[in-house]
Amino acid sequence: MSVLNDKGPMTSKEQKLSKLAFRFGLLGLVGHLIGLVAASLGFSDYSGQGFSFYNFSLSELGQYGHSELAVVFNGGLFFGSLSLVLFALFALQNSDGPWVLTSFSVLVASLLALACVGLFPVNVYHLHILGIEYFFYFAAMSVAAYLVYLLSRRDRPKRFALRGSLLISGLTLGLLLAFILMAHTDDGVVASGTWFYHDLVMVEPRPEFRCPVIMEWAALFSFMGWLLSLVWTQRETRRHD
Repeated sequence: MSVLNDKGPMTSKEQKLSKLAFRFGLLGLVGHLIGLVAASLGFSDYSGQGFSFYNFSLSELGQYGHSELAVVFNGGLFFGSLSLVLFALFALQNSDGPWVLTSFSVLVASLLALACVGLFPVNVYHLHILGIEYFFYFAAMSVAAYLVYLLSRRDRPKRFALRGSLLISGLTLGLLLAFILMAHTDDGVVASGTWFYHDLVMVEPRPEFRCPVIMEWAALFSFMGWLLSLVWTQRETRRHD
């Protein structure tokens, strides 16, 4: 049996593309998770303090000479992102509308930027910061295009939507935009007109709670949850319902 949607039943070729998208998507997300968990458990800063999502940024977790398992984190970030790029490339070939095609196309750019964050750790400062900056820009644009896809022709079934997709997409876009706005407004996190990432990795002594760091992780985790929802639309039961 084939999945019925706005584009019509899935062909055999489309089902194969969907299967590949699902596998590469899960592989990429698991790669990110393994790198994050391993690096955070093995983290110890110069003062012997362990890792906390409340006051250590993504960059510091992958900083060589600062994080003992930086290579694991950066490897997970790099290879996990490339695997998710393959997910997006396979999935966009099954797109059932121009807005989801746009979303996946921009998603590829976002994930390539995230791969660059792992390839160029904060030790290579300027390339690292460019990777982070463009990751958030492209991620926000991808989620925004996906929201338009969800809201357009809502009476039609969609290949890339689950119950709750609208909620998680709205939350993700809100967190991404809040983080981007925080990075470009002078509310104590911008120094001399530059992106606040320099302050994120240089401030000592370390405060217990740091709003920019918390917002960064919240936006990133929300984005990964949004990606998981996209990957989950390609699972086998959906292909054969």
